[in-house]
Amino acid sequence: MSKQTHSFQAEVAQLLHLVTHSLYSNQEIFLRELISNASDACDKLRFEALNNAGLYEDAPNLEVRVAFDKAAKTLTITDNGIGMSEQEAIDHLGTIAKSGTKDFMSRLSGDQKQTASEQGQLIGQFGVGFYSGFIVADRITVESRRAGLPAEQGVRWVSGGTGDFEVESINRPQRGTSVILHLRDDAEEFLNAWKLKSVIAKYSDHISLPILMEKEEWKDGENDQPGEMVKTGEWEAVNKASALWTRPKKDITAEQYQDFYKAISHDHENPLTWSHNRVEGNTEYTQLLYIPAKAPFDLWNRDKKAGVKLYVKRVFIMDDAEALMPTYLRFVKGVIDSSDLPLNVSRELLQESRDVRSIREGSTKRVLSMLEDLAKHDSHAAGEGADGVTDVVSEEDKAREGKYSQFYAEFGAVLKEGLGEDFGNRERIAKLLRFPSTTTDTVTISLADYKARMKEGQEAIYYITADTLAAAKNSPQLEVFKKKGIEVLLMADRVDEWALNYLHDFDGTPLQSVAKGAVDLGKLQDEAEKKAAEEAAESFKPVLAQLKEALKDKAQDVRVTTRLVDSPACLVTTEDGMSTQLARLLKQAGQQAPDTKPVLEVNPEHALVKKLEGSVHFHDLAHILFDQALLAEGGLPEDPAAYVKRVNALLM
Repeated sequence: MSKQTHSFQAEVAQLLHLVTHSLYSNQEIFLRELISNASDACDKLRFEALNNAGLYEDAPNLEVRVAFDKAAKTLTITDNGIGMSEQEAIDHLGTIAKSGTKDFMSRLSGDQKQTASEQGQLIGQFGVGFYSGFIVADRITVESRRAGLPAEQGVRWVSGGTGDFEVESINRPQRGTSVILHLRDDAEEFLNAWKLKSVIAKYSDHISLPILMEKEEWKDGENDQPGEMVKTGEWEAVNKASALWTRPKKDITAEQYQDFYKAISHDHENPLTWSHNRVEGNTEYTQLLYIPAKAPFDLWNRDKKAGVKLYVKRVFIMDDAEALMPTYLRFVKGVIDSSDLPLNVSRELLQESRDVRSIREGSTKRVLSMLEDLAKHDSHAAGEGADGVTDVVSEEDKAREGKYSQFYAEFGAVLKEGLGEDFGNRERIAKLLRFPSTTTDTVTISLADYKARMKEGQEAIYYITADTLAAAKNSPQLEVFKKKGIEVLLMADRVDEWALNYLHDFDGTPLQSVAKGAVDLGKLQDEAEKKAAEEAAESFKPVLAQLKEALKDKAQDVRVTTRLVDSPACLVTTEDGMSTQLARLLKQAGQQAPDTKPVLEVNPEHALVKKLEGSVHFHDLAHILFDQALLAEGGLPEDPAAYVKRVNALLM
């Protein structure tokens, strides 16, 4: 094939600038990305060779080589992995963040195709990470040949990272890929063996493949010339070439754990915490699990594949093994390496395997334990203990202060999904939840905290759900609770209404929505109040009957309430009914919601309600009362124009 010029996909020019100047602000990260891609290409070859050992050709030992040429100012990263064909180079290297995996699987046929597709997404050979090479290079040359193709079907891809790239056929005897970076003047520090080895040790020491570099030795200068390091032609491994999770914990530093997290998650921040354990018993596996510090932008996309990396006997199997971690813990990153699963395990088998269920349960419990530990140490202060001795806060405890609050701000709403998804761990999840309340706007109140300071005679944990914290805090349904100094939890996450359907009590104390059913404060309401309420309801019966008739198309019932102090009316639902807020959320999501009518509760002591009796504008006032109650809880009148018209008529 003669040399051909192709244009990048339309978005590449803008994205390339973002990748090289914003996403990768740390120059040396490019080497981590390119070595990671090389390792992925070897993983892909190992997987495909399970059914076609001939793909190894005459080089069964997989490896990555890093070489530099000071004279030519080039740095080359070479792997003997799966490689690319000419068309794959055009498709994959001309598109930002495109993985070759989808096409890789679509080429397989029959039983092999089914097995591979069940494996799910392997890490793509080239994604955004490939373009990080342009941080240090003004031109990149890629030479590659796909395993199984003849030598003359090699391909060379060249680009300066601007608007286009060139592709031509070459003769390449060895399979795999070489990425040749033509370094800029300000990146010449990477033409130094010591620098390269230090970067590899920092970011890629965990790679289970050997990363090789040419040995160098010192040669004295002649004729008054300075001495220099010269290459010997012998290659040596510069990484430990052992998976980090297989090494003893005592041999791994915190920095190595953090660097490994960044390598597998492509996150640039350190994780909040991690847990590294070897589990033995009926099912044997190693787990290295991380809690990130920041939520990804697609956290709420439940259709996106998420999960930990699965290895079997240190052989990479799949990138997003969602069967090993419940959906509500989809933010967890890490590695699980099983000794019991077969190498050709499929996603279908993962769903059915008893071993997988055991791993999933063990990993879930481990993550919850990590969160419980963070919550336990979320705030510490040195003070005098019960024995009169001043407690000393350790440096380790100080380091964990505030981390659970940070976690909850990012992932608390997702954690709540576990109330409906994980019945076995519901109580543990409930203890981890935090809320604002009528006593504080900060999300710090646990259900245990609330219960510990309940008023004497209080028999329920009271809460209210709303679209926003402001709407919850200012709801008229809270008026009697504020008057009596009863704390109410404020819930403004979209998931709250759904999740609370699965949590009926906490540690034996029922949870009660203040917006459901008639208000019953039990022992907190004295006999005089109850008697006054009954008398008001009796004397107000004629007006209630008229209201029911006027609002028969909108309200299921109209009744007198004791929950209101300053407001004329509010809307509530029956104990077993769907709240108006949840109905709105379902409709906004395009789902069908049952057509339920709320109950209108009125405050007989309010001037506007008293004005109803004998009013010639009774019908209009009744509808205004209802619509205002709907507005107060974040809803909208069914006919806003009619509402405005009624208000205007009464104002004139």
